[in-house]
Order: sequence, then C-alpha cells, then structure tokens
Amino acid sequence: MYLRETWKCEEYQNADTANYSIYIHSELGFMFNESTSRSYFFHDRQLKNSIKVGWGEASMIEAERLLLEEALKDPANIRFVLLSESCIPLYNFSYIYTYLMASPRSFVDSFLDKKERRYNPNMAPYVPMSKWRKGSQWITLIRKHAEVVADDNIVFPAFKMFCERSSNCIPDEHYVQTLLAMHDSEGELERRTITYTEWSQSATNMDKSSWHPMTFSYADAGPEQIKRIKDIDNVYYDSEYRTEWCHNNSTQVPCFLFARKFSQGAAMRLLSEGVVSRFDASAIMDPTP
Repeated sequence: MYLRETWKCEEYQNADTANYSIYIHSELGFMFNESTSRSYFFHDRQLKNSIKVGWGEASMIEAERLLLEEALKDPANIRFVLLSESCIPLYNFSYIYTYLMASPRSFVDSFLDKKERRYNPNMAPYVPMSKWRKGSQWITLIRKHAEVVADDNIVFPAFKMFCERSSNCIPDEHYVQTLLAMHDSEGELERRTITYTEWSQSATNMDKSSWHPMTFSYADAGPEQIKRIKDIDNVYYDSEYRTEWCHNNSTQVPCFLFARKFSQGAAMRLLSEGVVSRFDASAIMDPTP
C-alpha cells in the first residue's frame, strides 16, 4: 500500500489542490497519518463512519455509498471516481482531469448478461428484471448520478436482502448499473469503465468456471504492458454483441485512465522507471467547428 500511495501522489504533486479531494474508506481502526503513510495526500482523509466490508457482500456497496455521501457534502465536487488501493493512474493528473471534465456523462460499465442467473425473483417488487444490469464496480459519476446512489432507499435494501454471494449474486457488480437503469439514466452514461482489469480463469479444480482479476507483478509492469493497456480504444461486450468505442466529445480517446490490480513490486517498478508520461490534454477538448 505504501508504494502504491507514493506512486499515486507522484502524479498529484504538481496538481492544483482545488481541483481534487480524496476520501478513503479504510479498515476499522486504521488511520492514515505520518506514522502509517508518507503520502500526506491521504493523511486524515478516511471516513469516520467506516464499516466492516466483506468481499461479495452488500457491505461493499454500502461503503461506496458512504464515500459518496461524504464527498457530496462539498458542493465543489462534481465528478466522483471510485478507485481501490491497487489502482494506478496511466496518465498524469492534467490529462485525467481534462478527460473527465470534458465529458458530461458518467462512466459506468453496464450491460445485459443473458447467460447468468443472478437475478433473484424475490427482488421483483423493488427491482424489475428488465432493469437488471451487470458491470464493473469501478465507476465514475457526475454529481447528479452520485446523488441518486447516495439517496437511494429502495434498491439498496432489496440488494441487502436478496443479492447474496451464497446464491452467486455479487452486489457490487450489479447495484449502480441497475439503480441507474431504474432511473432511466442509461442515456446519460458512457457504458464503460475507465479502470482496466485483466481477468483470468481460475485454475483450481473446484472453481474452474470462476474468473478473477489478475494481480500485476513486478515482471508484468513494464512499459510494454502499460502501453498495451493505454492503446486499447474499444471494449467488446459479447453478451450484447456490442462494441463500445471510446469517445469523448466525438473524439476517439484511450478507454482507460487507471488500471488494477498492481502489487507493491509492480508499483516499485513503475516508480523507478517512470512509466507514465505526459500527454497533450487538448486532444479531448471540444473539437473545433
């Protein structure tokens, strides 16, 4: 965590602090301060009402909602980016900021998966099956959509009751996507995530059908691998036979601004080799008429 924090802060050190704020949901009892982190950007930025979170449980989306509730208290916050401790930026702060601010849309990976059977019919009074969606939890929301998530008191309780890991329903892969579909907000989305994840199939005999995010090691974090991710300009959704080309203001752009999951060794290599370079942010501004 220490090195990954340092890596992130290298990209923020020359940024105007008026252009961002940081909110952290950390483990209960953990404090980000001078004794636990050299990255002062994170000092005293954790929520005071953190909860115990379990993977594949509704507590994951509850923590996300707590983060949004806290961030919404500041009226200056108009874009909300959810990241994990294993995420790294692929570009400098100026490029990322301009990319996000240039779009009036939220970036939410959202699609129909007709093959999976995660929808629980008991949710029907609260969540119609026609609005059931799936996607990545790594979302970027405009303020309007962040308020929808933070203010929800109907869909979230239904997820707590009926979307359980024991029945192969993973709440954080469905909640925001389904909630925004229920609010008829899909026309206001770029239906893709800006955070790259590489998935690998489980090699264990007990879990051959399961897919898991790959952790990038020291060997995986070289310039070639990072360039490969940065060169991706479209995402294919086989369940919908849909290719999502990555655009911003009608200009084709790289799909991903962040990537995960990176180990400490991988972060060390990224730091030492200075893999992220500077880009001309004007490329994604409003095109000249």
